[in-house]
Amino acid sequence: MHMPTPSQSRLLALPVQLLLILAGAAAMARAEELAEQPPITRPGCPDKCGNMSIPFPFGLMPGCFREGFQVTCDHSVDPPRAFLADTDTNRITVTDSDASAASDAAAYPGYTNTSYFPVELVDMSADRSQARAYGPITSGCSTNSTQYRFQTQAMTLGNGITEGPFAVSQTLNVVVGVGWRVDVAVDGSTTLACRTGTKRELAARNGSCAGQGCCEAALPPGPEYGSVAPGLVVADENARWRSSPCSYAMVVEKSRYVFSTPDLYGDTLLLESFPVVLDFAIVGNASCPAKGQRPPPDYACASSNSYCVNATVGLSGYALSYVCKCSEHYEGNPYIANGCRDIDECKFPDLYYCSSKGICKNRPGGYDCPCKPGMRGDGKLGQCVEKFPLVAKAVVGIIGGISVIVVISFLVLLHKERRKTREFYEKNGGPTLERAKNIKIFKKEELVPILKESNLIGRGGFGVVYKGTLGKEQVAVKQPISASLLENDQFANEVIIQSQVIHKNIVRLIGCCLEVGTPLLVYEFLSGGSLDDILHSKDKKPLNLDIRLSIAVESADGFAYMHSKTNTKILHGDVKPANILLDDKFVPKISDFGISRLLAGDKDHTGKVIGDLSYMDPVYLQSGLLTEKSDVYSFGVVLLELISRKKATHSDNNSLVKSFLEAHNNWNRATELFDNEIVVAEDLELLQNLAGMAVECLNLDVDQRPAMADIAHRLLILNKSCRSSVLGR
Repeated sequence: MHMPTPSQSRLLALPVQLLLILAGAAAMARAEELAEQPPITRPGCPDKCGNMSIPFPFGLMPGCFREGFQVTCDHSVDPPRAFLADTDTNRITVTDSDASAASDAAAYPGYTNTSYFPVELVDMSADRSQARAYGPITSGCSTNSTQYRFQTQAMTLGNGITEGPFAVSQTLNVVVGVGWRVDVAVDGSTTLACRTGTKRELAARNGSCAGQGCCEAALPPGPEYGSVAPGLVVADENARWRSSPCSYAMVVEKSRYVFSTPDLYGDTLLLESFPVVLDFAIVGNASCPAKGQRPPPDYACASSNSYCVNATVGLSGYALSYVCKCSEHYEGNPYIANGCRDIDECKFPDLYYCSSKGICKNRPGGYDCPCKPGMRGDGKLGQCVEKFPLVAKAVVGIIGGISVIVVISFLVLLHKERRKTREFYEKNGGPTLERAKNIKIFKKEELVPILKESNLIGRGGFGVVYKGTLGKEQVAVKQPISASLLENDQFANEVIIQSQVIHKNIVRLIGCCLEVGTPLLVYEFLSGGSLDDILHSKDKKPLNLDIRLSIAVESADGFAYMHSKTNTKILHGDVKPANILLDDKFVPKISDFGISRLLAGDKDHTGKVIGDLSYMDPVYLQSGLLTEKSDVYSFGVVLLELISRKKATHSDNNSLVKSFLEAHNNWNRATELFDNEIVVAEDLELLQNLAGMAVECLNLDVDQRPAMADIAHRLLILNKSCRSSVLGR
């Protein structure tokens, strides 16, 4: 026997070593391929029933599925078959019965036998939130010219009381009928889904399901189907019972059943099964969490690259439910952790275009396609072109130089504008107001779009007011007419005062803009206009005494709060109907603190008297001393306007205050100045009380005027007595 030499032994061993290396490389490649595949179920859970994948939320073992998604695997057949587990709720009900011709089994039963079968699954898709199962087929077969044997099949999903996670898809399934002259319905409804009929054998055509031997219809609109039972009624005439004994009604996936004329003869379809598409969702009073809301503990969208979509899947179609989807540029199973994996778009050029002149580069959540070196453009758009030649570069250089000059000039102007804006900001007290509470400082760019003529809603001595929207809130933006009308300390005073006032009857100051020469104020918007508008506009609307008294009570409460219920006493100084705004329910809110003063120490005098002379306290007018009793006097004039609906026009010959004081001194004439709309016998005493209270406020002896808190309390008592008397009438 010839033995190999040592060198020959080494040569013989090389192929074996090479095979081992190749086998190891193949195993590593296979492991890498498996590692790249995203998981479809929870760790440690089986993901197959035979050759069928079982993705979570479906599962075969406890802990491997969500409630309602358990699957059983029948290993007694080859290949194994998968079924929805709970046969008491998810099942196919088969009822065999016979009946006379032109009737249904329920009306003329000969015998009835009912059996139940689990719903057999065809496949499942977690990313589409769908499954396919073998659907119900109802058949009616002739046993002779007058008798039929019916087999009615119904698919039930859920127990009819609680919502299940499955429903028959309305959009992806159709109702199909096959036979000579039969009517087909859904769920035993009397509403006809479709009808077949032909008297000529040649009318039926292969592949055509348009009514001749075969009919097809969409599922009727409405709630998601928690159960389907296709109904079948055979016509009276059935002379073909020997050659075509059977007719069929079924719910099937679109395009899965293709009509063939041999189906009209014999009973071959009794042995067939066709898939029906089932939608599924996470149910049980479950819905997608709102943005920023913490998801519930059993939240199903477990993958970090997934999102939630609200759905209505269940027996009634109205149960709260949702499905999970992988985010754009991700695929896989959104119901498990790390189930949604990034798509490598570069492996699918037919779906994700990248020019041949570009270089496809995958990235998380998308892909890029930069052009190859020496080219410019965007490969995604197919716009990779050669870079400019020398002449073009020279032209571009010249244009670029001009552009640089333009850009530099623009930057210089921008710098000047920013410096000017900063100067305005500091001049208008920005550094001080930055420390103020409850005040938002707006950028100029946020408010300029509101300052249009079309948005103008008011104009006065102080300035103009515009209506606009910031975010989702309607606001009123006040712009002084010119900077000379608004001293910087006066502006800062108004902002500081209003930032300290939080009351339901005082207009809320939202913020201000300091980056303009004349600062802007942003207030909440009140849709009812001013009290002056309501009382004196040309198209006067009815205004009963109850509303007027309510306006007086709440306005007085706001002024009393300013005078005595804040840390520092706040005076208004310009109390008048135009500065009392109303919402759509006539709730008053005090506005415009432009001339008020935040009193501290001995700073209680003003050298410049500002305000409407028709409402001004004569003592303040003479002395320049602004006190809370000055606001009380002005409020007395407002009370007179409320009960008379006459303007407090200031002139020597026409003054509401003068007329009213004269009338009040003559008791019999006082009622002449009351508004006829509210003068009724039952309310005369109340009106006289209001007039008397106004007269007290108008007392030239400041010390004899009541405090605003006292006025508010007395008005509240009058209001309660008024309501009691109205209820007692």
